[in-house]
Amino acid sequence: MTGSEGYAIPAASVRTEDVILGSRFIASLGHAPDPPAARAFLDAVRAEFPDATHNCWAYVTGPPGSTASIGMSDAGEPHGTAGRPMLDVLLHSGVGEIVAVVTRYFGGTKLGTGGLVRAYGGAVQHALAELATVRKVARVTLQVAVGYADVARLRRLLEQVGAEVLEETFAEAVHCRAAVPLAAGERCEAGVADISGGKASVSRA
Repeated sequence: MTGSEGYAIPAASVRTEDVILGSRFIASLGHAPDPPAARAFLDAVRAEFPDATHNCWAYVTGPPGSTASIGMSDAGEPHGTAGRPMLDVLLHSGVGEIVAVVTRYFGGTKLGTGGLVRAYGGAVQHALAELATVRKVARVTLQVAVGYADVARLRRLLEQVGAEVLEETFAEAVHCRAAVPLAAGERCEAGVADISGGKASVSRA
């Protein structure tokens, strides 16, 4: 889900391996904020396993469950047996901005279409179970100028709303640039006016 609290994205890449009837299925998951990042991850895995029978892949580069920016490939496996089940697992994972590559080394025994669907989808599920995530929160950048007497109150306000101070400069006034959670933007703007008695200036960058 998305919302004011943000959504989960991969904190780091993870890799797991399953062996099914002699075939090795190596699942690699990574962070992919956009399609070029997903393709770069795929290229890196392909380079790591150049002799693999297949390197099948899928990605969701938007929020969890969003189909606005997705991709998939069976990479030589029968149509619909690899990329689609991998993508379906990603779309229902609750994790956004994610790419999955499942590398297969054929073990000599054919799995059939149903067996392949279960193998590729299961490989991604296995890797997701090991994946560490962090939360991504949409933010707005505020430019604030306050008097020196109000600096301490401004810093407390920014801390209370979960803002990240990006820059402070000291001149006739104190100028602060801060990344504020989008859901707290209006609250923060009202708070700046309150702590300064309406004297501070605040704008969205």
